[in-house]
Amino acid sequence: MDRREGAPVDDRLGCIFVVSDSIGETAELVTRAAASQFDGGRFQIRRFPHVADAEAVLDIVRAARNRPAVIVFTLVQPHLRDVLREATQTLGIPAIDIMGPVMEGISRMTGLAPRFEPGLARRLDEEYFRRIEAVEFAVKHDDGKNPRGLVDADCVLLGISRVSKTPVCMYLAHRNIRAANVPLIPEVEPPAELRSLPSWRLVGLTADPQYILDIRKQRLKVIGLQPGAEYAELDRVVTELAYADRVFRKLGCSVIDITRMAVEETASRILELLRKGEASS
Repeated sequence: MDRREGAPVDDRLGCIFVVSDSIGETAELVTRAAASQFDGGRFQIRRFPHVADAEAVLDIVRAARNRPAVIVFTLVQPHLRDVLREATQTLGIPAIDIMGPVMEGISRMTGLAPRFEPGLARRLDEEYFRRIEAVEFAVKHDDGKNPRGLVDADCVLLGISRVSKTPVCMYLAHRNIRAANVPLIPEVEPPAELRSLPSWRLVGLTADPQYILDIRKQRLKVIGLQPGAEYAELDRVVTELAYADRVFRKLGCSVIDITRMAVEETASRILELLRKGEASS
């Protein structure tokens, strides 16, 4: 039995049965909002979640017939809605269908048929929160930050500056992949945590030296620095790429050449590598 906190229940006002083939949160929320308009909402509210067959529906209707009661329901399955409607009409019990009319209206508007799967909204919510978690992970572990957290990554991207590590990580995060990235600099030893990860979770990004050089020069212009910095010299780029290649070989990771490749294409190749690696692990 589910009771509204903060107000005494008066059984004389009647009982509201909330029936759902999922967890019933939507139906209860609507019910409480409506009940609050009547004498402070001091009704007895009983929620019946995960109702999956006709017999369960009939049991609930029978329980409601000997008292002042209303049944509010969000049943996705058409046959369960039909059973409940017929039983409540026979016994003269008011019943309010929250889900059915909305689905029917959308179906008429779009010409599409509903999927009739209970709990889809909740699954969509869970998907959303997983995506948010992945985005937060990518931000927290961008550019080599928090190396201790690398062990929790689904994927770690390695490469020198300007090989699109960060945008690719963010794209992967929107695919629910917890992606981190580590810059490779000849003067800095890579994090030791990388050695504890299976090689299929590590992906090296490389590119043509001139391609990287052009991007770096453009980057210097954007931030207002002179193009003569070592960062934007071809010899330096070649040195960094050679160092990155040695790290890739040492770690045994896959390598993707991102020269003139869109972020989406790079991410797609990484997802394929992760699928193959997970399947073989």
